[in-house]
Amino acid sequence: MRIGFVGSGRLGQALAKRLVAAGHDIMISNSRGREAVLQTAQDIGCQAGSASDAARFGDIVVVSVPLSAFALLPVEAIGERIVVDTCNYYPTRDGVRPELENGGETTSSLLQKTLPKAVVVKAFNSVLASHLARGGVATPDGERHALPIASDDPAAGAIVGKLVEDAGFASVFSGPIVESWRFERARPGYCRALSAAMLRQVLAETQRSDFVTEGSWRS
Repeated sequence: MRIGFVGSGRLGQALAKRLVAAGHDIMISNSRGREAVLQTAQDIGCQAGSASDAARFGDIVVVSVPLSAFALLPVEAIGERIVVDTCNYYPTRDGVRPELENGGETTSSLLQKTLPKAVVVKAFNSVLASHLARGGVATPDGERHALPIASDDPAAGAIVGKLVEDAGFASVFSGPIVESWRFERARPGYCRALSAAMLRQVLAETQRSDFVTEGSWRS
């Protein structure tokens, strides 16, 4: 499958490497243009382009940018494609966003409004880049490390679920993007190495008031 990456930070690079290894055709980009990602693309073994190039290249587009960069996305180039939203809300980086603080929106719902023709699938946001680079880590019950997915389009979710598996993980479809808050930053299931069964339980039990200590997922 052809996959274009808009944004190529640590997580984007780790995912691109995993998908290249699985046989996918990848083009990466960042906000500074093709020349800025040429060396990274060579290291990964993929193509380099501008954000618009990457969007047009891909059957699927992975968006991995700060929330403040949503306004700079190549909306027309992305068009009606499936968009994988790996983004997270960090108030210290993105500024305080009341609509996210009060639960009125999710990062994926904001991205869907930015890309009205696209089909947004939330995935790969709840894993550390170091764990993604390794294709997952051991879980407490010895099962495969699982990652959650959310989308209003279950068929698109299934396609992205296959990418999750190609990257080395089990996939858990958790419902529409209105429910994706359950695995956003600092939720109980965020960046935890859980099996599919454990992850389903944690997602089901997560309440709006449930948060973990900021940064605790890195330890």
